[in-house]
Amino acid sequence: MREYHPFYSDVAAEFILSPPKRKGRKLLETCNQLAMNPFVESDYAIKDADGRGIEHILIDGFLIAYWVDQAVCKVMIVEVDAV
Repeated sequence: MREYHPFYSDVAAEFILSPPKRKGRKLLETCNQLAMNPFVESDYAIKDADGRGIEHILIDGFLIAYWVDQAVCKVMIVEVDAV
């Protein structure tokens, strides 16, 4: 089985680095868990401007928007918001 890794957009990385250190670390762990199981059923998906399906999943009080790049085994995390 291929191993997937998270990759963060500038917007997502900025959000992850903005909360207190402990909360940011927990969010990074959550993103790593998502990368370990990238094909888990998301809560909903929408198309971005390029027509790519962006999955959205609510985990631990955060809404994570991502898409999976199977060719390079990356979970592309494009946005994170607190809910």
